[in-house]
Amino acid sequence: MSLWSYANPVKFMALSGRLLRPIAGLAALCLVVGLTWGFFFTPDDYRQGSTVKIIYLHVPAALMAINAWLMMLVASLVWIVRRHHVSALAARAAAPVGLTMTLVALVTGAVWGQPMWGTWWAWDPRLTSFLILFLFYLGYISLWQAVEDDDTAADLTGVLCLVGSVFAVLSRYAVNFWNQGLHQGASLSLDAEENVADVFYFPLLVCIAGFVLLFLALVLARTRTEIRARRLRALTLRERMIHA
Repeated sequence: MSLWSYANPVKFMALSGRLLRPIAGLAALCLVVGLTWGFFFTPDDYRQGSTVKIIYLHVPAALMAINAWLMMLVASLVWIVRRHHVSALAARAAAPVGLTMTLVALVTGAVWGQPMWGTWWAWDPRLTSFLILFLFYLGYISLWQAVEDDDTAADLTGVLCLVGSVFAVLSRYAVNFWNQGLHQGASLSLDAEENVADVFYFPLLVCIAGFVLLFLALVLARTRTEIRARRLRALTLRERMIHA
């Protein structure tokens, strides 16, 4: 069966209905295990003390903030090229989740940065690009709300996704582009020498898995809601036309 067949709302609803509970259950399990392991069963860092444990919230949230936008970009491109409504609705559904992840990353970054840098905020390249990404999320959600016709809104927000993706990439690689920033390098890397110590690394991987699964569960649930809302709007419009 072709992957594109799941762009059919009926098939998507059937598949997502079967997947939602297992994914949500795995997300809860990974988050409970990862956060408990990280916050209560790992030592303090010799330089950062207990502050380092913010890594179990900050890093997964930051990764998902960026990847949520990239998922929205892919879904928007599918809409623009193939005109599949489910992909447009999935992009719309992911935006509030990505916004929340970006906010969590910004707040936890400030809490982490204050004892390390002596300030809650610095116009560091990565921090600044993350703030701009947060504003793009707000603009994306506002644009969906402002445009009454769903197809037109999907077209406009798709273009916005293309522009915002520049800042999603900058958020990920800002430390590599500008060496003068205060922000540390990546906590996870293909280069093993750049990774955090194993005692922090493994619970961090579990937390990241939990955030990824949580994102999938929330997007599936919200996409199902968006599909139902679209059906309701279509039925309401039909009723008005019949009684006009």
